[in-house]
Amino acid sequence: MNLLDKLNWRYATKVFDSSLKVSNEDLNFLKEAIRLSVSSYGLQMYKVLIVENQEIRKELRKASWDQAQITDSSHLFVFCNYTENQDQQVDKYIQQVIDIQKTGDIQGLKKYGQSIKSSLAHMSAGDRKSWAEKQTYLALNSLIIACADRQIDACPMEGFDKQAYNRLLGLDEMGLNASVIAPVGYRSSSDETQRRKKVRKPIDELFLST
Repeated sequence: MNLLDKLNWRYATKVFDSSLKVSNEDLNFLKEAIRLSVSSYGLQMYKVLIVENQEIRKELRKASWDQAQITDSSHLFVFCNYTENQDQQVDKYIQQVIDIQKTGDIQGLKKYGQSIKSSLAHMSAGDRKSWAEKQTYLALNSLIIACADRQIDACPMEGFDKQAYNRLLGLDEMGLNASVIAPVGYRSSSDETQRRKKVRKPIDELFLST
């Protein structure tokens, strides 16, 4: 299967086979795909929690409108944006660039870091929150494509109580916010959704050329 075949194969899985687990090898592949995801300025201003513990997931299911994917999937990925210490994250990123790329223009990079912090500071609180949450969606997309590549099923979800997730996972104390989630695993043969034809806009309706 090529990439387009795999993207046609994937769908937002509604019923997972709870007896099937993603292997450590495939899990590491998914982590690396997320790690290599695009992000604004390259900052990766987020963390990704991977929840396996069933007792925790039972509580999270209650905060997810009782959707079975939360407990029946192999792993639950929770994408969390930073809500504080953003300047510190910029400084950390600039230091990583210095350490990894061995550049001689350290002062130039530090000025670049200051310009990033200035741009963030000039955003309203609402715009900064929106920007931070959007970054997690870029990483989520990398996960979805990586899952399709390995024929692992996934279901990106926004239907959950963020405040409850933050409380149950101790995210507030870490300066994090649960932005979007994705159970991953393997589809159940009983999931009728997999037999539906994929519905997407035709190319001539979706794209404009100038």
